[in-house]
Amino acid sequence: MAEPISGRSRSLAASALQLAVLLLLALAVLVPLFWLVSTSLKGPAEDIFTMPPALLPSQPSLDAYRRLFNDNPMLGYLLNSTVVSALAVFANLLFCSLAAYPLARMRFTGRGLVLALVVATILIPFQVVMIPLYLLMVQLGLRNTLWALIIPQAATAFGIYLLRQSFAGVPVELEEAARIDGCSPVGEWWNVMLPAARADLITLAMFVFIGTWSDFLWPLVILDDPKLFTLPLGLQQLASSFSLDWRLVAAGAVVSILPVLLLFIGLQRYILPSARGDAVKG
Repeated sequence: MAEPISGRSRSLAASALQLAVLLLLALAVLVPLFWLVSTSLKGPAEDIFTMPPALLPSQPSLDAYRRLFNDNPMLGYLLNSTVVSALAVFANLLFCSLAAYPLARMRFTGRGLVLALVVATILIPFQVVMIPLYLLMVQLGLRNTLWALIIPQAATAFGIYLLRQSFAGVPVELEEAARIDGCSPVGEWWNVMLPAARADLITLAMFVFIGTWSDFLWPLVILDDPKLFTLPLGLQQLASSFSLDWRLVAAGAVVSILPVLLLFIGLQRYILPSARGDAVKG
């Protein structure tokens, strides 16, 4: 009986260690977020640099949020970021899935080379292509427009590779059943591949939304008109050269994080292995 007990003890110890590591990681993520929210709720007369630091506001106030929206065009920044991120997500789901389908299921000369070239572009830093991309946007007359933020994000190599791997795992029998029912290749893509890859499509949508929502460098380069500024550029405007109100900055950061947090909470239950048998209905 000693051996099974010893094995059970090792299993419990491993579980306890895993739980401890997860708790530490959770604290590393949640404590800064809690501190950010706490700072944004501290009253105008409250000192935010006390020693030891005060974790909870002694004079809770929404004054920072009121000034954030009354004294700054935050609604415009939010609208611009929402439009750019939503269109970038839609374009990625459409174009990446259309590109991934032939790479996964069709047989043609050079398919492996095309896939290798697509994957290789993931290794190229954005800073390398930023200047040529800027010149291209200028030649197209898109500088200082929201389209200059959307078009470069319309398709990503990561999205093509992710969906290609997802489509490659769909059983061939589903395609054959759809073909017998009279589906064209576009019909197979729409009725078989997309439903079967739902979890990966949602994962891609989240990655694209978060990346576009939080992008600072490219909007800073391509936009001059303050009316077109996205949220990261708008938050940067809160840091004046002559004064810096950390309550206001913290409130802006909370507002920028909240949509991403709500999106993740709302979609996390869908990020599960999808049932391949649900791809063809009827």
